[in-house]
Amino acid sequence: MKNFILLCALLFAGVQLFAQEKAPASPPAKAMATVGTTSVTINYSSPSVKGRKIWGGLVPYGEVWRAGANESTTFEVSNDVTIDGKTLPKGKYAFFVIPNEKEWTIIFNKGIAWGAYSYKKTEDVLRLTVPIKKAKAMTERLVYEISDKGEVCLSWENDMACFNVK
Repeated sequence: MKNFILLCALLFAGVQLFAQEKAPASPPAKAMATVGTTSVTINYSSPSVKGRKIWGGLVPYGEVWRAGANESTTFEVSNDVTIDGKTLPKGKYAFFVIPNEKEWTIIFNKGIAWGAYSYKKTEDVLRLTVPIKKAKAMTERLVYEISDKGEVCLSWENDMACFNVK
């Protein structure tokens, strides 16, 4: 009987060990800030560099990228805003980027879906071009930051791109 109970306990412990979920390779993340009276929220999945060449490698130049991993990154504002002087109505948008070596095209799009596979240019609400800056230090995990003054920055690997929300 003792052997049977011991065997059951070991089997139960083994099942529990195998049932534990591994941490996702690109965990979900969120950046939030209040700019004036406007709430700004970015939901994304945060992949790691893992020794790979990101810009012009894993993320090809000149192609639409979902600006994160897994589902499309979303950008939500609670009021109408201007982004680098261009109007963006309040709402929730898919956030895409077309990276190039010296500048990126930032895209706010109506089509929120998984990844960039169903991206349609006809659903773009706003596009702007921003210069690329070299980051002060290498950023292993993709990160979005929003200052209370409205500067939004995406940093990953050795590059960063920023724009202003007012």
